[in-house]
Amino acid sequence: MSEDIRNTDPQLELTPGSAQQGPSAEATVSGNETVRQQPSWHRNWPEYFKTVFVTLVVALFLKTFVVEAFRIPSGSMENTLLVGDFLLVNKLVYGIRTPRYVPLTNVAIPSISLPALKDVRRGDVVVFEFPGDRDQMQNPESVNYIKRCIGLPGDTVTILAGRVFVNGAELTLPTHAKAGSSRRFSPWRRGQRFFPPGAGFTENRYGPLVVPRRGQVIELDGWNFERWRGFIAREGHRPRLTATGAVLIDEIETSRYVVERNHLFVMGDNRDNSLDSRYWGFVPENHLIGEALVVYWSWDPTVPVLSVFDKLTSIRWERVGRLIR
Repeated sequence: MSEDIRNTDPQLELTPGSAQQGPSAEATVSGNETVRQQPSWHRNWPEYFKTVFVTLVVALFLKTFVVEAFRIPSGSMENTLLVGDFLLVNKLVYGIRTPRYVPLTNVAIPSISLPALKDVRRGDVVVFEFPGDRDQMQNPESVNYIKRCIGLPGDTVTILAGRVFVNGAELTLPTHAKAGSSRRFSPWRRGQRFFPPGAGFTENRYGPLVVPRRGQVIELDGWNFERWRGFIAREGHRPRLTATGAVLIDEIETSRYVVERNHLFVMGDNRDNSLDSRYWGFVPENHLIGEALVVYWSWDPTVPVLSVFDKLTSIRWERVGRLIR
C-alpha cells in the first residue's frame, strides 16, 4: 500500500471576543456638553489585528520552513510507524526549500533551496514529494510519502528473497520493522510492475540496480531506451526512439545521458506491504521535504471520533514522544 501522509496542521479559527461595554463614561466639558469615551476594544482593534497577523505569519513560516505535522494513514512503515500516528518533521535538516506548488492547489511554481544542514544518510526516515507512478513522467498532484532511505546516490541495491543488500553488504532490518517472508505477498502487490521497465526484476530477485548520482553517464541504445525513458523525462527532457533505433533527447541524437540530479532508493519498513522505489522508481533529492523526528500523538483511527470514551481509551500513550529511528 502506498504511504502518503497527511498534513495535520489545524486551521486557526479566530473567534472574536465579546467585549462587554458598560455604561458610557461621561465627562463634563462645559455647561451641558459631554464627551462619550469609546469602548476599549474599539480603540485597540488595530493592535489586536496586528497581533493576530504576526502570529499567523510566524506560524506559516514555521510550517513552511522549520517543522510540520503529518499523520500516517497506511501501514507501509509498520511497526516503526503505525496507522494513526501523528509526527513532526524537521524541514530544516535537508535544506530550506520554498514551496513547489501554490498552497492548496496543484499549480507548480519555481522553487529555490538553501544548503542542507546535513546530507541524507542511509537509514533516515524521510518525507518527500511523491515523484509519480512508474510510467508517469510527472506526478499530476502534490502528494507526500514517508519511507526509509535504503540507497544513496551511486549505491548498488540488490534484494534477494526479502533480504536487502547495498554495495554487497546486507542491510540490517530496522528495529521495529515488520519482518515477514518475501514469499508471502499481499494480493494488491501481485499485479504491480517493477521498476525500471524491461529490467526483468521479480519479487524474489530484484537488482542489482545502481542509484543514479549527479554526473553519472548512462549509455543509451535501442535495447535499454525504454528502461531509462521515464527517468530522463522526469529530469525535464524529451526522450524518444526513432523508427531506425536512434535515441533522441530534446530532438538531438545521442548515445549517452549525463544524470543531472542525485537520487535516492527508498523502501517501507513493512517490506511485504509497501509500494516504494521497487515499483515507482527513484526519489530526486530535491523532492525531499524533511526528516521524521518524533511521534507526538497516536490513537486508533478506526474508532469513531463521536465515541468519545472509546476514542480516548484508544490513545497509545506508550508511543507519544517516541523518537523515530
